[in-house]
Amino acid sequence: MSFKYPDWSEFTRGSFVAGKMFPRLAEDTPTFFGVPHALDRKDLEGADVVIIGAPYVAGWGNQYFGVDKAEWLASCKRVRQQSIRYRTGYIQDFNLDVFENMRVVDYGDAAIPERANTEGTVDIILASQAAVEAKVNDALDAGAVPIVIGQNSPCGSFAIAKPVSEHTSGKVGMVSLDTHWDSMKYDRFSMDPRVAGSGNWKDVTYRDLKNFDPSKLVEIGERGMLEYKEIVRGFLDAGATFVSSWRLRTELGIQGTVDLLPKAFEGTEAVYAHFDLDVMGGSGPAPGDILGDLAEPIGLTDYEVIRLAHETGKLGANALSFICIPPGSPLMYRVVVYCIMYFIAGLALRKHGRAGR
Repeated sequence: MSFKYPDWSEFTRGSFVAGKMFPRLAEDTPTFFGVPHALDRKDLEGADVVIIGAPYVAGWGNQYFGVDKAEWLASCKRVRQQSIRYRTGYIQDFNLDVFENMRVVDYGDAAIPERANTEGTVDIILASQAAVEAKVNDALDAGAVPIVIGQNSPCGSFAIAKPVSEHTSGKVGMVSLDTHWDSMKYDRFSMDPRVAGSGNWKDVTYRDLKNFDPSKLVEIGERGMLEYKEIVRGFLDAGATFVSSWRLRTELGIQGTVDLLPKAFEGTEAVYAHFDLDVMGGSGPAPGDILGDLAEPIGLTDYEVIRLAHETGKLGANALSFICIPPGSPLMYRVVVYCIMYFIAGLALRKHGRAGR
């Protein structure tokens, strides 16, 4: 599959970008929204939010679920590119300027070895995970909320869950949006129990991170016939709150789903928000087929995903990360920009007493 995404020279000639000046991580990579580039831990002091890139795609070879890995790996860069289209941090929906209320910095990309994206050996997977953990730990140590723009597990999921767990003495909740439960008993690429891979990272989280409580999991978006019943029923028996996209549409609506989010926060000291954007299937502003074999019907819409990001921020989530960002579509990268900004707006409203847990 191939997609047309504008190259950097074409992008910078666009009507919303031409003539702008902004900090860059590389020639074709601005910082997110042009915020300051944090070079080291000292630069994180006083930050409310830290943006981190985790360009990692699992498995052997040059494709992931039928899509060229180069397209998946470009997401961290392209989300940042799309962010500079916007004039300011002022969100008219809330009459709020995010950057007047929150200090946001971009900590660049984790130092993931290049060969990790074509070679699936256990050592290189664990080294990639550790590189992301290091940056997430730095953000948490500074008292900031890390937002990780990732593409695959463990680097966009377990590598965030683990530091959150280690920084929390009490229970940890989770709000998870996904098409798949990612709770198999092994990583399909390595077959190694140490790897929290794309199909099993949630199983490893609840197996190894003891303060992650499955009764404080709010899982949203799975549907259809892909899962083994033992997996889903196991989470339900453990007290997880499950809103399939079918239930969202036929019973709860988006407001009823939002009303269930506090179940991840009640009785917990921290909450990790995990957004796997294959949850959108074909319901977003781009065809679901760009996800290759990962696309499924009855996906969540862009509004539903952005709304859930905002409401999770209002409730005070301690970390947010993205994986499986649909590759190649400028509109889908803008959805991620909106999710991040509306999430930070939620944090800001909470910080200034305009939102309740």
